[in-house]
Amino acid sequence: MLKVGDIVARKSHKQDLFFRIEQIMSVKGERIAILKGINLRLIADAPLQDLVEKEPSEVAHYQREDYQDIYNKLKIVVNQRKYVPEVQDEFYEIPGRVLHLDGDEEYLSQCIKTYQQLGLDAKGICISEGEQPKKIRQVLQENPTDIVVLTGHDGFLKGKKDFKSLDSYRSSRFFVQSVLEARRFQPNRDALVIFAGACQSNYEAIIRAGANFASSPKRTLIHAFDPVFIVERIAFTPIDQMVSLKEIIQHTVTGTDGLGGIETRGQLRKGYPRSPY
Repeated sequence: MLKVGDIVARKSHKQDLFFRIEQIMSVKGERIAILKGINLRLIADAPLQDLVEKEPSEVAHYQREDYQDIYNKLKIVVNQRKYVPEVQDEFYEIPGRVLHLDGDEEYLSQCIKTYQQLGLDAKGICISEGEQPKKIRQVLQENPTDIVVLTGHDGFLKGKKDFKSLDSYRSSRFFVQSVLEARRFQPNRDALVIFAGACQSNYEAIIRAGANFASSPKRTLIHAFDPVFIVERIAFTPIDQMVSLKEIIQHTVTGTDGLGGIETRGQLRKGYPRSPY
C-alpha cells in the first residue's frame, strides 16, 4: 500500500522520473497522489494505480547518477572562472550576495550548501510559493542583497491548453506577483538581479514582470540546482561586464529549453589594496 513519503514513478510516463508522495487525497472516488520530483522542481499528480514504488537500490542508483552529473557540472563551472594571478596579488574580489527564497525546504538546504561550496555569500529562506508575494518586500528590506532567487515548484496543469494564461500553472502567478513586488522595491534590474520560476513556469510573464532570468521557455522541467548555476555566473562576472547569455545558460543542467534571460550586468566587485590581514 502506497503512503506519503514513498518514492515512486509513473507507469504512464515509462517511469522516467522519480517522485516523493507528498499527499494522498480522494477526488471523485479516485485515490490521487500529489507528487514532488526528487531532483526536479516539479509538482504533479497521478492516480495511485499509475504509480510504482521504487526500491531503495533503484533510488540510490537514480540519485547517484544525478549527483555525478551535478558534480561534473560544478567542476566545469569552477575551472572556467578566469583568474589573473598578477591582478589577484594586488586586488581582492567580492562576489554578489545571494538571497534564495524557496518553496521546498529540502532543495533550499541543498542549494545553500552548493552556494557555499562555490564561495558565495548566500542566505536561504523557506517560504511557500503562495506566500512569497506577500513577504518578498519585507524580506528584501531586512536582507540587503545583489541577487534574489524566487523558486520552488510549478507545473502546467493537466487539461489546460493555453500556455500564455497564468491560470494554466500551479505557481507561475505567484512568481509573477513576487517579481512585481521585488521591482516595486528596486526597479533597477542591475541593482537587484532576479531569477524566478520552476518547472514549466510561464517564462514570458515572469520576464515581463521584471525578472532578469526565468524558467521555462519551452515549458520543460528544470533541475533543482539550475538557479544555482545561473546565480554563480552572475555573482562572479565583473560589475563592468554584461553576463554572456549563451554562456550562462550553457552552465545550467537544463539549457535553453528550460532557462532564459535578458542582458544583465555582473555583480563581482574588485577591491584595492589587498590587506595583509
